[in-house]
Amino acid sequence: MATLHTVNKSPFATQTLLSCLGHAKAGDTVLMIEDGVYGATSNTGLADAVAGLGGEVTLAVLAPDMKARGIDEGRLMDGVKAVDYAGFVELAATTDRTQNWL
Repeated sequence: MATLHTVNKSPFATQTLLSCLGHAKAGDTVLMIEDGVYGATSNTGLADAVAGLGGEVTLAVLAPDMKARGIDEGRLMDGVKAVDYAGFVELAATTDRTQNWL
């Protein structure tokens, strides 16, 4: 049973993303939205930790939220995919449940 985890807090302000990744299981997807998109950027002190915790968990970011914060898709860590709103709906529709990390 796959879970879509959404994280909306900046990983530089809270430990929510790291906690989420610690609980996510193989086959789950972690979607970073709102200020959570900062967790998907490369070349930060957090990038290695996030990339290492990903493993069999799919990492995704909401592209419109990145754009709203002035983050270019070229700054994404390797292995993180950008999705639009339709992609967000598809992720929600194709997983068994959604867990919001607040």
